[in-house]
Amino acid sequence: MPVISRFNGIVIKMYLRQKEHNPPHIHAIYGEYIGMFSLADGEMFEGDIPSKEQKTIQAFISKYGKELMEMWETQQFQTLEPLE
Repeated sequence: MPVISRFNGIVIKMYLRQKEHNPPHIHAIYGEYIGMFSLADGEMFEGDIPSKEQKTIQAFISKYGKELMEMWETQQFQTLEPLE
């Protein structure tokens, strides 16, 4: 699973897409917490990441939504700059 970005102790990854692996989403890891976040609305639909970090991840999705969706569609991964 390629690492897309790292910031504030959060690691953002994306699995290689498989047809049963929808909806488009990213995986976030924060210490022992993990979560899956929808690219469509930025909401965590599975996981236990604390709310403060959820907001940071949602800001990342908001900033890079187009690039993340393109990676999901093409499976051509790139590293994205961390949030400042």
